[in-house]
Amino acid sequence: FAPATRDVLEKSGVAPSKLNMILKNAYEPLLSFFMPVTCRRKDKQTLIPCHVGEGLNATECLENKCCPSKTSHELKCYKPFKDNVQLTFRLLVLMAGVFLVLGCLPFCCCTCLQRSQCANPLRRANKEVEQIVQRKRAHSEDIYSLSLD
Repeated sequence: FAPATRDVLEKSGVAPSKLNMILKNAYEPLLSFFMPVTCRRKDKQTLIPCHVGEGLNATECLENKCCPSKTSHELKCYKPFKDNVQLTFRLLVLMAGVFLVLGCLPFCCCTCLQRSQCANPLRRANKEVEQIVQRKRAHSEDIYSLSLD
């Protein structure tokens, strides 16, 4: 039984790190949506070096989610800046979509509930009318059976 226990321990030791990587990859688009960044530098912003290595070219710099510098000869890779304008635009579009869905939701619910027999009493069969119809059918069947004899 000892080797099987060792296999289980090895697998359980590896599993949390794989799960952590999967969760990190799943939340990355969500984080990038709510934390947009840009490489456009404004006048008073200082460049913060990106700690991915020295002497990287522009492609390697972009692959490591850093911005390549075109003007500064000292700093080749720097961290991107928060893009508050893009964040504001994304939040406005998101809120407009939410309000659109919330605005259409009552109409959709009313349409579904009007067609439902449970919620709409006019859709339910009236018991008195049902009894009258059954009596008339029974009466007409009796007349039809007498005419056949």
